[in-house]
Amino acid sequence: MNRNDLRRLDLNLLIVFETLMHERSVTRAAEKLFLGQPAISAALARLRTLFDDPLFVRTGRSMEPTPRAQEIFALLSPALDSISTAVSRAADFDPATSKAIFRIGLSDDVEFALLPAMLRRLRAEAPGVVLVIRRTNYLMMPGLLASGEISVGVAYTEELPANAKRKVLRRTKAKLLRADTVPGALSLDDFCARPHALVSFAGDLTGFIDDELAKLGRERHIVLAVPQFNGLATLLAETDIVASVPDYTAAALTAAGGLRAEDLPLEAQTYELHMAWRGAQDNDPAERWLRSRIQMFCGDPDSL
Repeated sequence: MNRNDLRRLDLNLLIVFETLMHERSVTRAAEKLFLGQPAISAALARLRTLFDDPLFVRTGRSMEPTPRAQEIFALLSPALDSISTAVSRAADFDPATSKAIFRIGLSDDVEFALLPAMLRRLRAEAPGVVLVIRRTNYLMMPGLLASGEISVGVAYTEELPANAKRKVLRRTKAKLLRADTVPGALSLDDFCARPHALVSFAGDLTGFIDDELAKLGRERHIVLAVPQFNGLATLLAETDIVASVPDYTAAALTAAGGLRAEDLPLEAQTYELHMAWRGAQDNDPAERWLRSRIQMFCGDPDSL
C-alpha cells in the first residue's frame, strides 16, 4: 500500500484494532471506545478484509491475536503514537478556556495528601478542565498507561510500558503516627510492643517496615489493615495503635490535630515517588501543562 492508498483507509479502524489488542474482548473494546458491540464487530470484519487475516481467534472467553495481528500491532502502535504527537503539537492549550478531560492515576497516599492542594490551584488556573482520578499502584500502573485509561500517573513504580516516561517527584521516608499522650518518642522496644495499623491496598499484613525489623531480629504486631489513608486518624484516636506512613501523608493527617508524627526508632530506606506518563503524549501541550502542575504540587524540590 502506498501513501495514495491511505486515502481509502479509515483511521478509526486502526484505533479499534489497537483497543482489541489491549482488551482481547469485543465487549470491553466497545465500552472503552464508547461504541456499541455491533460497531466493533463490523469494524473487526473490515479489519479482517483489510489485512486478509482472521486477526483474532476466540479461545474460551478471550480473543487471542494471530501471529499476523501481533506483527501489525508491533508496527502500528508506535505509528499511532507518532500521529497523536504530531496532531497534539499543532494544538495550542489555554488553561483558562480549556475544557480538556485529564485522566490521572494516583496512589491512595497521593490522592489523600497531595491532590487537594493541586486541585485548588487547577481550579483557579483552569476552571473548565475535568479531572478523572483512577486509583493505581505499582502493579496497576503499567496496564493503565498501556491501555490509555490514564495519560499520567503518580505512585511508586517498578516496570512500565516500553514507551512510557518516568520522573522522580520526591524521595520520601516513613513517619510514625500516634494518638496517645505518652510523652517522648517511642523506643524500638516500645515500637515493637505497640499494636500497629497498616494501610494496604491488597490487604497484606506485612510491609517494608517488617523487612527492616527482620534485619534486626525484631517484629511488630499488626492488629488492623485498612485499604486507604482517609479515616486513619479517626481509627487511631483514643487507642495505643501506631501507624507508619509516608512523610507527606503524615503531614496531612496531623494537620487536623489529634495525631502527632515522629521519626521511626529504626533506620528505614527512603522511597522514590514517581510521575509516569505515556510517551505518545510527551509533547502534548495540555499534558505538558498538567505534568508541570503535578511537579509543582506533588513534587518536593528539597528532597531531590
